[in-house]
Amino acid sequence: MASTPFTLLPEGTDWQTFALLIAAAFAAGWIDAVVGGGGLLQLPALLLVPGMTPLQALATNKVASLFGTATSSVSFARRLRPSLKTTLPMAAIALVSAFGGASIAALLPARVFTPIIVVALLTVAIITLVRPTLGAQSRATHEGKRHIMIAGATGAAIGFYDGVLGPGTGTFLIISLVGLLGYDFLRASAQAKIVNFSTNLGALLFFVPLGAVLWPLGLAMGVANVLGSLLGSRLAIARGAGFVRALFLSVVGVLIVKLSFDIWRDFFG
Repeated sequence: MASTPFTLLPEGTDWQTFALLIAAAFAAGWIDAVVGGGGLLQLPALLLVPGMTPLQALATNKVASLFGTATSSVSFARRLRPSLKTTLPMAAIALVSAFGGASIAALLPARVFTPIIVVALLTVAIITLVRPTLGAQSRATHEGKRHIMIAGATGAAIGFYDGVLGPGTGTFLIISLVGLLGYDFLRASAQAKIVNFSTNLGALLFFVPLGAVLWPLGLAMGVANVLGSLLGSRLAIARGAGFVRALFLSVVGVLIVKLSFDIWRDFFG
């Protein structure tokens, strides 16, 4: 792919669209910092830009998200001090897996994965609803090497998904850390941000050499994402695990509705 021209937006795009993208990036940063799922806003907004290819949208989305997840990772780490013994190996595996996922992002249509994602989200929502104490407190379900192995396998699977598509990555990371490893929602959210930063970086390591990133736009959206992340992470820390759980269920519900609509449109529209 030829190098991307150094322009803020593809030719013919107006400043109203630019303002919409900045607003979407800010909102995505706020949501991602608390429960994940910000890509539900940011990536579709980029795909609405005339003249932008799906690969450019994926790559530019990763730039903006990288800034936001870096900011929320630092904010959570300073206040909650997440377990790096678990998080760093999980993040390293997720980075490599995201690079692999990004390498086939242009080959497989998103609709191949969408039905599977909807089923997974429905399962997550049901489990969270019927188990109100899930994620209320940290209770380690596994110890030692088994704990690290489960974290690594989770990082590999979700990292690959983030490289291929992305929306909902933070949400999947949080519920995996809560359901499989026994963290409360707040600490799971803190660790998910570090892993999500790695998945964004892994995908970008593939996209950048292709010239797929619209850098000025990605950086502008990154600033907005950072501001949203700062507000979201501070609110999550102040309000605690119960607030994160409630917002988590709300975001999962929106994801299910949106992706179900996409399936209907792709197969029956």
